Amino acid sequence: MGADAQARFEPRRPFDLDLTLAPIGSGPSLRHHDGAIWRATRTPAGAATVQLEQRNGSVEVNAWGPGAEWAVAHAPVLCGEEDDDTGFAPSHPLIKRLHHEIPGIRMTRTLSVFETLVPAVILQQVTTEEGRASFHHMVNALGEPAPGPASLKLPPAPSVLARTPYWSFHRFGIERRRAEIVIRTARSANRLEEIVTMDLASAYQRMLAFSGIGPWTAAKVAMVALGDADAVPVGDYHLPHSVGYALEGTPRSTDERMLELLEPYRGHRAAVSGERDVG
Repeated sequence: MGADAQARFEPRRPFDLDLTLAPIGSGPSLRHHDGAIWRATRTPAGAATVQLEQRNGSVEVNAWGPGAEWAVAHAPVLCGEEDDDTGFAPSHPLIKRLHHEIPGIRMTRTLSVFETLVPAVILQQVTTEEGRASFHHMVNALGEPAPGPASLKLPPAPSVLARTPYWSFHRFGIERRRAEIVIRTARSANRLEEIVTMDLASAYQRMLAFSGIGPWTAAKVAMVALGDADAVPVGDYHLPHSVGYALEGTPRSTDERMLELLEPYRGHRAAVSGERDVG
C-alpha cells in the first residue's frame, strides 16, 4: 500500500529512534516492527499513521491518511531535532558516563497535547502496569482503525470521550475521579492543544488551571508533547528514590531532596532524571 506522503531527513547529531520515541509509550497506537516504528495519531489536519525507520544515517518517513502531509512535515520535531543540549556538561560520574555511552537520546516533541494527557491522567495514583492496561483497553474499545497498512488504533477522539459517561470507564478499570478528568479535558481539548503555541510558563499555567491536572501530570505532558527537557514530575512515588539512589546512593529520598540533586542540571532535568514515560 503506497504511502500518501514520504520524506527523508538526516539528524543533526547522534540519534536513537527507539530511545527517543520510548516516552510516547506503547499499545494499540504504537508498534515496533522490523526495525521501524509505526504511530497512529490525530494531527491538526486529520488522522494519520506514520512509519519511521533509520537507514544509513537518515530517517525515512512514510505516512498515510488525511494528516499524512502534516505528520511527515513534523517528523523531525517528533524525533527531537529541536532538542538543544547546549550547556549540558554533567560532572557526576554516572550521568557523565551515560551521556557519553548513550548519545542518541533526544527529547521528543509530539505536539499532541490531549493524546499525551489522557494516558498521564489514567496513570495517576495507580501502578504503571495497571494504568497502561486500562489505557490500552480503552483505546481498543473506543479508538478507530488508523489509516494505512499497520492495523493500528487511533487514540479515542476528544468528541468520543467527552460524551462517554463516567461509569462506562469502569470496564477499563478507571474509577469516577480519573474518568471525569478525562471527560472534562476532552470537552476543552482545543484549549489544551493551543498550548503548543505558548511559552512553557504559559503552557503550564493553562494546564494547571484544569481541575485534576496537577504538577505531576502537567510535567508528564510537557515532557512528551512540548519537549520540555527541564520538566520534573514532582509527586511521583518512585522517582525521588531512583534519583537519590543514582546520584548519592540513598535508598529513600524526597521530592525536596530530588530537586536539590537535580538543580545543577537545570534546563535538562527531565533527561537526567530519566522519567519521561507517559504510557
